[in-house]
Amino acid sequence: MLKKKPVIHLGSLARTHHLPIWLSVLTITVASCIVLPTESHGTNAASCPDLKIIFARGSGATRYDNADYQSFKASLESKLETSTLSYEFDDLDYPAVGVGIENLSNIIGAYIGAGESYAFGDSIKAGAKELANIVNNGVCKNTKYVLGGYSQGAIVLLKALEQIQPERIIYAATFGDPKIYLPEGEGLLPAACRGDNLSEYRIYVPDCYAHTGLLGARDPYVAEGYSGKVGTWCNKFDIFCSSHYSISSHVSYVADGLYEDAAKLIFSKIAAAFNFKNAYTSPHDTAFLIDSTGSMSEHIDEYKAEALRLAEQTLNAGGRVALYDYRDLIDSYTPVEHCGFETCTLELFEEELENIIAEGGDDEPESLLSASLHVMSSQSWRLGSTKSLVILTDAGYHSPDLDGTTFYDVKTLSKKIDPVNFYIITTPEHYGDYESLAQATDGAVMTLADDLSILTDTIMERYDSLPRVEEDMDNSPIPSLIVDSMEFLSPSETRVNFTTDAPSTIVSLDDVILGITNETSITFSNLDSITYHEVVLTPLSQEARGESVVLKLHAGNFNLADGYGQSNGIVPVNINEEISPVPEPIVSPTKSTTFLTENTTPSTTEQPITIPKAPNTGRR
Repeated sequence: MLKKKPVIHLGSLARTHHLPIWLSVLTITVASCIVLPTESHGTNAASCPDLKIIFARGSGATRYDNADYQSFKASLESKLETSTLSYEFDDLDYPAVGVGIENLSNIIGAYIGAGESYAFGDSIKAGAKELANIVNNGVCKNTKYVLGGYSQGAIVLLKALEQIQPERIIYAATFGDPKIYLPEGEGLLPAACRGDNLSEYRIYVPDCYAHTGLLGARDPYVAEGYSGKVGTWCNKFDIFCSSHYSISSHVSYVADGLYEDAAKLIFSKIAAAFNFKNAYTSPHDTAFLIDSTGSMSEHIDEYKAEALRLAEQTLNAGGRVALYDYRDLIDSYTPVEHCGFETCTLELFEEELENIIAEGGDDEPESLLSASLHVMSSQSWRLGSTKSLVILTDAGYHSPDLDGTTFYDVKTLSKKIDPVNFYIITTPEHYGDYESLAQATDGAVMTLADDLSILTDTIMERYDSLPRVEEDMDNSPIPSLIVDSMEFLSPSETRVNFTTDAPSTIVSLDDVILGITNETSITFSNLDSITYHEVVLTPLSQEARGESVVLKLHAGNFNLADGYGQSNGIVPVNINEEISPVPEPIVSPTKSTTFLTENTTPSTTEQPITIPKAPNTGRR
């Protein structure tokens, strides 16, 4: 059955001087699907691999011949080669239709059909169905899977997980997801900007104001049963998943090393799933900070033995170590450097370790905050190394310290360095004193009652990774948009009237970006009388992408639910008396809040975004 396609009258969907000129010249080519053989290692067509890695590419990319798949594959393969696993790589066979912003001047006064929006939705459905079919119905029932998805492919991946049993999946990684959902990014002062309540699946999203994607939000983001098996990466200024508006950032996941960062985590998950030792680790910089007060005399030998064992493993693996001791500033005792990253050999470390004597300091707590800040700031930490501070103590700590050093000062410097992970070994009664410090620095606490070799293995198997969030990002004024009224012009036409303080508004229909308008009234024609269409209006200033409003409407029907204060005072105008609005709320506003200015000009090699042209005919 042939369906009518909605037509949108955009009074002036035109280029504006407020926007970077490059938005008007970006193009993307819709690639045809090229069927190529699956790329295998250590297996053949008649056998089943231990592991299969499937990547879902982004919009308009050619299967296999695209930089994102190639980088994802190369980053993982370099680590898989250190194992004895048999494995296969595949770039998912699905349409991956091209969508986005083309030449805005071509759209002035045009009627925009929804053919491409239907095609985009069909592409996602086809991809999700194919991916689920491969996992669920393949002949290799014991093969485990790792999944990756970029941009449109990220939407495909998460939709497919709804149909796949979690036990078949080791890990699923999304990159540049246009439907990202990070509740900790909501509000003018988001929890993420304090490093609080970070979503488990937030692996690298430096923008602490990132909340929802440009095309709305997938809520809940992780399907049931996939806790710990899904992670998301969003580049710093990516218009699709951060609160900024850089297209250049969206096409720079290869150049910015995000697939390599993901591969380190994914390989650690693979090693755990197949129960083999992870032979791939980053170089290590590990500093030891030992409480040398008199009360430590009972435990000092046990602490020293663990410190020496970890130092020996670190040095043998090509890492570096440093050794300090500390007491309480009230005793006029400042941290002592016994040897640093540039001077510590195993022999010198062992010799200096023996010279640390537990004496003095009859009271507690001790001056750990001041001492740890001193150690972090006095050493030269290598870029790309795993950075650890191992603290050995039997006492609590001043907070703030006697010299004014605060918990926040220590946490901030730890994060700034990349971070420095704090590992505290203490007595059972002081375990609770150090939980917040370990959590703030992404470290751990152990007690003398635990098997301390576990801590050594944990540190040695850890790899350098990008920070989950940057808590000290600046903010800029937030553009806003409020829908004032929606009018029924005819049984198949609805006009949306809105007010915004932004010079322009991004308009999307059914997950397809149509373009940018400086009008504040848009008429939607030929709306489907059965299926709701999703319209997203996003205010855009020179500095920021503001809070989006998501409308769901079809012929003669709409409603607007309250949410984020955006829909208060809406006036629905029913021009045709025989048509009445549906009573249930069908609008879901989303919010992006605040962000940094980004004026990066895309290079000629990046993958741009196009706006769909109205098709002559088409089926849904």
